[in-house]
This record gives sequence, structure tokens and C-alpha cells, in this order.
Amino acid sequence: MDRRQFLRRSSATGFAFAGTRGFGAGRELPRFLLVFLRGGYDAANLLVPVSSRFYYEARPGIAVAPPSADLASALALDRDWGLHPALRETVYPLFQSGEAAFVPFAGTADLTRSHFETQDSIELGQPLEQPRNFRSGFLNRLCSVLSGAAPMAFTDRLPLSFEGGVAVPNQALRSIARPAVDARQSRLIASMYAGTRLAGSVNEGFTVRDEVMREVAGEMEAASRNAINSKSFQQEARRVARLMRDRYEIGFIDVGGWDTHVGEGGARGYLANRLDELGQGLAAYAQEMGPVWKQTVVVVISEFGRTFRQNGNGGTDHGHGSVYWVLGGGLRGGRVAGEQVEVEQATLFQNRDYPVLNDYRALLGGLFARLYGLGPAQLQTVFPGAEARDLALL
Repeated sequence: MDRRQFLRRSSATGFAFAGTRGFGAGRELPRFLLVFLRGGYDAANLLVPVSSRFYYEARPGIAVAPPSADLASALALDRDWGLHPALRETVYPLFQSGEAAFVPFAGTADLTRSHFETQDSIELGQPLEQPRNFRSGFLNRLCSVLSGAAPMAFTDRLPLSFEGGVAVPNQALRSIARPAVDARQSRLIASMYAGTRLAGSVNEGFTVRDEVMREVAGEMEAASRNAINSKSFQQEARRVARLMRDRYEIGFIDVGGWDTHVGEGGARGYLANRLDELGQGLAAYAQEMGPVWKQTVVVVISEFGRTFRQNGNGGTDHGHGSVYWVLGGGLRGGRVAGEQVEVEQATLFQNRDYPVLNDYRALLGGLFARLYGLGPAQLQTVFPGAEARDLALL
């Protein structure tokens, strides 16, 4: 599907971002960024089931208190759910303004509870009952049906989700202290690919690397006054936002450090600090996108959730169902979306985890249908064998 087809299709489906009521002639494709939290973050302490007595019984040492005047208590979202207080100044205001939503009981049918197996199956987006094709990730297939879309992986290696027939550049924004390939070597490598189908991607990768290096050099020079931490997610998110705003339309970034088997903490502690950093990064991303935020969707996912009960080490172990985040300036958010059940022992999957009631392929397929106006045939290309589900978030 080329841009003109997209514009006609989005108009036909009635899709529009808030404030624009549709895309006019000459408008670019909307921006989509997938943020993958590698390690399986503890979704039950992000989206807190504050109406569940069982939650507080199962997590005596790490539960987040229900909403109250205490700043360490959950932030009220609705009668049943609260948000971790670490996101008070960042993601919570986005939720209140309708620019963020959460989908609990989300994930995949993959039951291996293996980080690598489940990450692979999610990024490939293929039916679990069929042999895997490791050269066909779902974001690459999305690019193939959106002819002309500009993709970028903000990772040190091309993620599986971007593997496929469409050439996709990648750039590790955190590997900035010193380039592994200097300017002379860059020119040499570029000349080797001249005239091939990869020439554009190779040149693009070196150009983006050089821009990031120049920007970081300026930040380091001003560090005595601005105190910018080059390793913070917030800083990376601002760079990603500028590149997504000005150059790219489909992006991927992963964030590690979420495997909280030991010393997870509750309202404060290890997980709270990670959520704070993530929230600052997402808020910075939204701010840096400027007016393009109205045409932007960000989805935050993880390979699985954690066990609902805390373990003996003040942490949680590999689980099943998770909570996905959806953010964007044109979102119909401010709500907890998707199929839900009461959080109690009887509704746990295998008496230990959140169940998966909202399949990730159906959820993303529904978003892509609204975002790009994709029809059933295009959606089957992106997620073969899956039926898209529209949660009316756009």
C-alpha cells in the first residue's frame, strides 16, 4: 500500500487523530514506535488491581497501596485499577489527558516462560503451531504492505521483528562513546555496498551514527551545567523522537533490566526506579515529537508478566499475562481497555499468573487497521492466522 492508497483508505475508514479529523493530501504516514521491555516486567505492580483483596494477600512485601493522600500509594485510574506512583509526573498526566491507555491480561499463547523463546515468538508474529521463519518479523511484514514507509531499529542488532525482505537500518544509540568503525572505514564499507540494494541502508546507518555522535559530543561539552546522563532512557528517547519526527515512520527500541526475581520493591525500590526512568523517557518522547505527537502511536510490550504471588526473595518469577501500554497524541485513551476479569485466585492462569485474554497479534492488528486503514488481506500478511480486534483506541 503506497501513501496515496493509505490516505484514501484512512479517509474511507473514518480514522482520524484527535484534532485533525483525518489526513489531508500530502500528509505523511503516522509514526509508530514499539518499545519492548526485555526481561518480563511485573505488570501487576505497574497497573495495580486496587480493588483486589487477593492482590494484597499475595504480595505482602511488594504490593502498592490503594489510592490515598499518601504519595507512595497508587494513582487512581478507575474503580478497579491504579497506576504505580513512580509515573505520577510522566505517564499519569498523559492518561488523564486521554493520551495513554493500558490493556491488562495481554500477551501471547506461548507458554514456555522462556525469555528468548517468547521474545522470538512475539517478534516473529507467526502462528505458534507452525514452523518458525526467522527471516520474517511482523514489523518487516508491516513495512512490506506500507510501501514507502521509512523504518528504523534503535538497537545494536537488527531485532527479529524487523527481519525480512524490506531493508531496515539499525543504530545503537547507547554505543556512543567511541564508534567501532571510524570515518575512513565507514567510507570503505559504503563503497563495498555501492550499487547494491543495501547501499541506501548502509549509507543511512552511517549518517545517523554521525549525527548522534555530534549531538552527544555537544551534550558532553555542556555536561558541567546540564548534567545529561548519556545512558539514561530519557536521553535515548529524545534522540529517538527527533529521528522519528524528522526521518522515520516505524521504529523499534528495546529496554532491558526487568527480570525482577530478587528485591523488586513496591512503591519504592528497584522496579519503581525502572518505571520512573521509563516514564521519564516516554514523556520526553511525547514532548520532543512536538506537533507530530498527534500523529504518533507508541506501544510498550514485554514478553510476559510475572507470577502474581511474590516469591521468597522479595521478587516475582516468570509468568504469563502482561499489561500493554498504548500512548499517542490522537489516542482515545484515559481508560483501561480490552477484555478483563476480576483479579482473584480463581481467575489466575494455572493458579499462578495473569491469564492472556487480549492476544497481542489481535490487539496490534486492530491498531494497525485503524492507524493505516489496512484491510483483511494486508492484516493477514502482517499477522497470518490472527483476527484483528479493534479496541477503539484510535
